[in-house]
Amino acid sequence: MNSDTTHEESPFKGKTGLQRIWNALNYSLAGLRAAYANEDAFRQEVLLATVLIPLAIALPVAGIGRVLMIGSVIVVLIVELLNSAIEAAIDRISLDHHRLSERAKDIGSAAVLLALINVAMTWTLVLLE
Repeated sequence: MNSDTTHEESPFKGKTGLQRIWNALNYSLAGLRAAYANEDAFRQEVLLATVLIPLAIALPVAGIGRVLMIGSVIVVLIVELLNSAIEAAIDRISLDHHRLSERAKDIGSAAVLLALINVAMTWTLVLLE
């Protein structure tokens, strides 16, 4: 793909090297700040992570169990970020009630629920091992 085509897609595309990495880091940090400032569920899950991750480090479990425990908590944060992005995009399009908007939001919420169930199952299985 040549750079002319890339710029037609987005004026922000086409940066390379360290500048692209620096920009991506700044966009990511801005996204984390926005989620923390605007999403109650994300703040609650960050609080959960600040309790569970140090607990996973402190518990006497095998290394792979520790990784699974911490990873399952991080997956919740990732899924919540994606769910929040879906909700923000839908709300940007329209605040009107629409069955497809409701479906998309419900599916995002279901993904978060499954991630939380995964935490409970992972922690239970590792700790009972």
